[in-house]
Amino acid sequence: MGALPKRKYAKARRGKRRSHIHMDPPALDRCPKCHSPKISHHVCLTCGNYAGREVIKVKGPKIRG
Repeated sequence: MGALPKRKYAKARRGKRRSHIHMDPPALDRCPKCHSPKISHHVCLTCGNYAGREVIKVKGPKIRG
């Protein structure tokens, strides 16, 4: 059997150790054509443009809620 701690770690000590383990929200940019928020280096889901050209055809404006 391996080594075990003699006492329970306090929640504060555990939290300090895990303070860097979290998820950040994705970085959002504005689409240069329709000015809606989009993920960086991805196609705009509202207008379908990427790098100044139309990449995908969008049937209509997508309502995000």
